[in-house]
Amino acid sequence: MTSTTPSYADLHRGTDRNAQESWGAPGTRRSRPGFWRAPFASLTYREVGHTLTSLPVAIAGFTFAVTMVALGLGTLVVWVGLPVLAAALAGARGLGAAERGRARSLLGLDVTAPGGRVTGLRGRLADAAGWKALLFQVVMFPWRVLSFVLSVTFLVTGWVVALFPAYSWVFHRYLDWPGYRLYDFTTDAGVHHAFYIESPAQTAAVSAVGLVLVFLTPQLVRGLTNVDRLAIRSLLSK
Repeated sequence: MTSTTPSYADLHRGTDRNAQESWGAPGTRRSRPGFWRAPFASLTYREVGHTLTSLPVAIAGFTFAVTMVALGLGTLVVWVGLPVLAAALAGARGLGAAERGRARSLLGLDVTAPGGRVTGLRGRLADAAGWKALLFQVVMFPWRVLSFVLSVTFLVTGWVVALFPAYSWVFHRYLDWPGYRLYDFTTDAGVHHAFYIESPAQTAAVSAVGLVLVFLTPQLVRGLTNVDRLAIRSLLSK
């Protein structure tokens, strides 16, 4: 008798017929990089690319959704609003297809598109997949703004701080500072306060803080893109 009990590996991968993640060449599966390799893995930068490109995409989608829905609702009294809303739902479906394509290429997420051919005004207005795609454009806008800001902040700050020893000489040579100046001010009482990062120990400590951020950034981006994965599975798939 053949056992149908799923193996631990299947449970660990979380296989799903309608939503699968795959990396590498078509037909192959590559495991995610470990903690120490993640900052240098192409997968990490594909996910970063997704969070960065999501901002202009989200702005366009949110603007389309809000404008079309507002126009449609505002003109319902003269019946013009119905075809406007139908057009909004058709456009949202198209934007949803583009989102699935981005998720497939950048996140390795392959989801099944909503089925069914929608025709006619009544069919368009009753299209649940269209309404969910329209909702996706609205609810994901603030999240993608946050994802963009966090991704850029951690990625840039981490590498700039981690590589501080490579350019710390610039401040002494061109600015006549003993090191990087964190603060320099004089109080009303005439007391002068200044702090510079100038000793080798201080420089190494700053670089260590940057390295911590470098290694935490892939984990942060992974968490951010997991929200996108969940939203795409919930609102843009069959």
